[in-house]
Amino acid sequence: MEGPVGGGCIHRAHKLRSADGFFFLKWSTAADGGLMLAAEAYGLRLLAEAQVRVPSVIGQGDGQDGCPAFLLLEWIESRAGFDQAAAGRMMAILHQAAAGDVYGLDVDNYIGSSPQVNGWLADWVDFFRERRLRPQMELAARNGYLLAGRRRALESFMQRLDDLLGGIPRRPALLHGDLWGGNMIADQSGQPVLIDPAVYFGDREADLAMTALFGGFSNTFYAAYHEVYPLVDGWRERFRIYNLYHLLNHLNLFGEGYGSQVDAVVGSM
Repeated sequence: MEGPVGGGCIHRAHKLRSADGFFFLKWSTAADGGLMLAAEAYGLRLLAEAQVRVPSVIGQGDGQDGCPAFLLLEWIESRAGFDQAAAGRMMAILHQAAAGDVYGLDVDNYIGSSPQVNGWLADWVDFFRERRLRPQMELAARNGYLLAGRRRALESFMQRLDDLLGGIPRRPALLHGDLWGGNMIADQSGQPVLIDPAVYFGDREADLAMTALFGGFSNTFYAAYHEVYPLVDGWRERFRIYNLYHLLNHLNLFGEGYGSQVDAVVGSM
């Protein structure tokens, strides 16, 4: 065993040395750790099937007989800074890959450590409202973050989603689901590698929206994406709507520090 690997806040992780080379091991003793790691393994396999570069899944266990839940992955020797143009093209190719005609996934999974509901729906706006925003709102209410004024504003906002998001040509695409800068790393050649997915089939704009939330993606990334798979006019405003899901999730995970950002998005629409 080489030693612990930093960067995560949910599971413990180590770099392993063996006769066959290096591997990445993460494990958890949490009650839902096995479910979380199984969901991650499933997401990585779906992305790999779509010809996206991800760490290969070597093995996964749910935890039993005193052994914690674990996920064993290919070790990616990484460097700082992925090729932004290659990343844009990779995401455009992923989003163009053949998918079905409904939104969701056949299993629920996680966004960070929060449960992510994925039941199938035929209409994207309904899916985003009922499978993304509403569960986060209900969780915020249980956590004490959904005061009366915020609840009223969010409910009014949800009633306007058909007007805000409707009329856009779209089809289901396989999404990474949690595409902030920390979940795209570079291998030694600088080629992008996706990690820690929260996959489902959704509108591609919802995937790209998160790239604009916390930074890490340059204009070169978006230009390369547009060259392969142009976005529809108005995408920047819709990015703000889609990022409400992630802001609500961060509100639930990290507290009221994200409340003002939630209120700002809702109040501006």
